[in-house]
Amino acid sequence: MSSHLRRRSTAAVLAAALTVATALLIGPVQPAYAHNVLRKATPAQDATLKKAPSRITLEFLQKLNPKFTTITLSDADKQQVAVSEPEVSGTKGTVSIDPTLPNGVYTVAYRVVSADGHPVQGSYTFTVADPTATAEPSPSPTASEPAPTTPASPSAAPTASAASASPAASGSSDSPGTAALLAGGGVLLALVAGAAVLLLRRRAATRGGPAR
Repeated sequence: MSSHLRRRSTAAVLAAALTVATALLIGPVQPAYAHNVLRKATPAQDATLKKAPSRITLEFLQKLNPKFTTITLSDADKQQVAVSEPEVSGTKGTVSIDPTLPNGVYTVAYRVVSADGHPVQGSYTFTVADPTATAEPSPSPTASEPAPTTPASPSAAPTASAASASPAASGSSDSPGTAALLAGGGVLLALVAGAAVLLLRRRAATRGGPAR
C-alpha cells in the first residue's frame, strides 16, 4: 500500500511540474504576440547608404491589413517625400520612392493594425551619403534679369573725346593758316603791281611821252 501512495505522489508531482513549465512557456509568449511588431526593415534602422533607395519594405510579425497600413517618408526638415501607396503582401508592406533622394537623413514612419484590432505605430531613421552625388547647380540668370555690363575703362573715354575734339585730328587747324598765306600773297601781288604802274608813269613823265 505504501508503494501505491508513492506512485500517486510521484504522478502528482510530475503533473504539477508540467503545469508550471507550461505556464512559464506560454505566459511570456502571449503578451509578446498580442500586438503587431516590426520585425525587419529595408533600409534598416540607423543605416548609412551609399546609394539612395528606391523602395522601402517593412516586415511585421503578423499579417497586415491593406486598408489600415500606412508608410510615410520625410526628410530632415520634416517635409513629406512622395511615395506610392503601400503594397501589402502577407506580413510585408512596400512603398516606392518617386524622386531620387539627395544626401541627408530621412525618417520612415508606419502605422498598422494588429490582429486584435489594436493600432501600432513607430518610426526610425536612415541616412543617404552617396559619395558620387554632386551639388545642385546654381540657378542661371533669367531672361528678365539684365546681364551685368562691364564699365568702360576710365582712360578710354577721355582719349576718344579728346581725339574727336582735337583740331589736328580733323584737319581744321590747317584752314586758318592757308587762308592767311593766300591773303598775304594777294596783298604782296597788289603791292608789286602798284609799284610797277608808278614806275612806268615816272619813266613816261621823264621822257615827256605819254604814259602807257
